[in-house]
Amino acid sequence: MKLKFCSLYSGSSGNCQLIKTDNTTILVDAGLSGKKIQQEIINIGEDPKKIDAIFVTHEHMDHVQGVGILSRRFDIPVYANEKTWEAMNKTIGDVKSHNIKIITDDVEVGDLFIQAFNISHDAVKPVGYNIYYKNKKISLVTDTGCVSENIIKSISDSDLMLVESNHDEDMVLIGPYPWSLKRRVLGEFGHMSNDTAGDLISKVIKRGTEIVLLGHLSKENNFPELAYKTVENILIQKGIDVNPGICLDMTYRDKSSAIYAV
Repeated sequence: MKLKFCSLYSGSSGNCQLIKTDNTTILVDAGLSGKKIQQEIINIGEDPKKIDAIFVTHEHMDHVQGVGILSRRFDIPVYANEKTWEAMNKTIGDVKSHNIKIITDDVEVGDLFIQAFNISHDAVKPVGYNIYYKNKKISLVTDTGCVSENIIKSISDSDLMLVESNHDEDMVLIGPYPWSLKRRVLGEFGHMSNDTAGDLISKVIKRGTEIVLLGHLSKENNFPELAYKTVENILIQKGIDVNPGICLDMTYRDKSSAIYAV
């Protein structure tokens, strides 16, 4: 049995990641309409009725829009820390009491082991997630304005990682955003730039890491070719071989990625 990953959507307009084994399937975030996520799950050959849990990183709508409807429609447990539950409770609608799961420690769902770690974003208590299956590890880190030692430690030795590559700093500075929004994006509670993503990946990459995916790209302040090339150049400068070498690839805001087997 292998651990599989597919990014259904990743971007400033909505986020939803699917992780599965032969026996267990979870989503991390559900930031588009329930209907759209349900259809994309079907499109990649999976059954939305077999989703065992939804894990929420933070309460912003591009991460929780479809959480409530999917939970109600398919009776899915929703896992989030207490502060995130308090912040998103009114926006996602009623969730059955037996499906409200407050994370206080590491969590086991089926044969997956899920571990949250703190990130830096303008939400009440945002987290990234490590998902373990046997000796394999997937790490998801988006929506963080700075990279702490805790983040570096948390995502090191991953076999697959999804890393935010949200914006190009020059595009933000010369772009149409008001200064207050530019400051938010570029600040310590905002988002990671392409350069920051490349630097982070170079610090945590291990020999044998199979897959590094770039995600949560801004529609206004980035584009896939720029994100990819910026990160690729940084890794090559650090002596890290890319394609062949590590598999560096993209996720997308409007369609699913490839399905990766770890």
